Amino acid sequence: MSGVDPITLSVVRGVLETTQREMTLALEKTARSSVFNLAHDYSNALFNGVPEMIMQGQDIPIHLGSLIPAMKCVAAYFGDDIHPGDVIMHNDPAYMGSHMIDTCMYKPVFYKGELVFWTVCKGHLTDIGGPVPAGYNPDATEIYGEGLRIPPVKIYDKGVRRYDVINLLLTNMRARRDQEGDFNAQLGAVQVGERNLLAMLDKYGLEEVQACIDELMNMADRQMRALIRTVPNGTYTGTSTIEDAGHGFGDLDITATVTVHDEGCKIKIDSPPQIPYFINSYEGNSYSGVYLGVMMFAQLPPPYNEGLYRCFEVDMGPKGTICNAAEPAPHMNSTTTPMETLTDAVRLAFEQAAPDKVSAGWGHANGCNIAGWDTRHDEEYVTMVLASLISGAGATPSQDGWHACGPECCFGALTSGDIELLEYSYPIVIHEYGLMVDSGGAGKYRGGSGTRWEVEPLDKPMDFITFGEGRKYPATGAAGAESKMIEPKVGRIEITRGGKVDLIKENVIETINPGERAANMNPGGGGYGDPFERDVDAVVWDVKNRLVSIEGARVDYGVVFSDAAKLIVDMEGTAALRGHNVAAE
Repeated sequence: MSGVDPITLSVVRGVLETTQREMTLALEKTARSSVFNLAHDYSNALFNGVPEMIMQGQDIPIHLGSLIPAMKCVAAYFGDDIHPGDVIMHNDPAYMGSHMIDTCMYKPVFYKGELVFWTVCKGHLTDIGGPVPAGYNPDATEIYGEGLRIPPVKIYDKGVRRYDVINLLLTNMRARRDQEGDFNAQLGAVQVGERNLLAMLDKYGLEEVQACIDELMNMADRQMRALIRTVPNGTYTGTSTIEDAGHGFGDLDITATVTVHDEGCKIKIDSPPQIPYFINSYEGNSYSGVYLGVMMFAQLPPPYNEGLYRCFEVDMGPKGTICNAAEPAPHMNSTTTPMETLTDAVRLAFEQAAPDKVSAGWGHANGCNIAGWDTRHDEEYVTMVLASLISGAGATPSQDGWHACGPECCFGALTSGDIELLEYSYPIVIHEYGLMVDSGGAGKYRGGSGTRWEVEPLDKPMDFITFGEGRKYPATGAAGAESKMIEPKVGRIEITRGGKVDLIKENVIETINPGERAANMNPGGGGYGDPFERDVDAVVWDVKNRLVSIEGARVDYGVVFSDAAKLIVDMEGTAALRGHNVAAE
């Protein structure tokens, strides 16, 4: 422990945490789009002048890991040309961004002429230009077919708003009113952060605050190193599969090799060569996948800052691969696929090292975007429907997975928003949004259930663009968990036209007309432990609450009912199927 006064340390830590939360609240309450104000697909963070991340919010994991290399890249790009009043915008994955629809604002904070902090806000805009509304183009074979790339550029220069630059950006985006509103909300968030940090410096002084921040960084470092020391020295591997989404590239494996030596850890990623399809991940984005896999294993308490990762050395593999893509690889789907697969590979490697600490995998993202013409306002609408990709969480060594909490890449930080507000915002009717039977992975502890979201346009045709995976393989279980009933546990799309239902498992661009419906179904989370060890009463409760069907109880859990209507268990039949005496349980 350093010589920092513990009371002052606690207060400074509280100011940093409160500042980050207030940035988030300012963004939520002033944003225009449902992606921001309902779904909360954004993240805020604070950096020191180095720059190092000194406070990350409990926000979207895919944003936070990539912000670390992105902030360093942006600061290095401008070098000494950074001044009070500047605000920088950036989204380009070639400059360590995640994917280009996640757009960042960076505000340098000066105190008495010295650059001491950065406030940063990253958010998923509803559109970024390009040939396909909302940016996800499954037909893109290069990055130029996906949207507007924004390398680091100042939108405020020494306090002067660059109207020409902002107009250039907004002119290239659909639904301009939404994008402009979200731009202004992001700007408000970084300004709130600056205001609070300057007030803290005025009260406690730069030297005291920096000492406290150094100690918070060291605290996170000590906690992670202490955890790594509990892992036996050795080399461990985990492999996870990116499923073939029907576009001819086949299944692709990602392997993480984790080497632990005392309190240090090296993580090497091996992935196939990049492909002309939108699931390549540039280096900055891939750090998020690695760090999420680490944190799923670590499960450490706050503080959360860059100190957590000091003891890790990460090798993303050679340029030109799926997890270390090179221009001009298409990439827009990368924050879900292959990020979740990369996360699973890292998590599975740590499961080999410490099997008692790792939880099951969450459902992978399998969502949709919608766009069309809103006759109520005589303007175009476009949005990513975050409610459409809410999957189930993985089970843990002590409890079932949470329902409707995923996908894995967002790890519980997304919210789906009220159905009524989505219908108010866009010319659509949502016919169903609820949990799906048998979708949770089987295990002694069951995975959380996925969701079904069904939509119909009101009076004009609607573009329906799908992305993601999880439609072939269910979420990975842990500690021997295995599902036998697979189809209900994977994602799929149903389009109803003229009484006929088409089942789709590819990423497609469809036109849905009034009177037609499109439904997106999301996978559940993985289970933990042997399903035949699940308490029979727990299985009965699941059936009663329509989380598991009668057939699912028999196939996945070995529980047989003598009276399905009254849910009376056939104990002898169950014992025979399970291979032991359940009556003694």
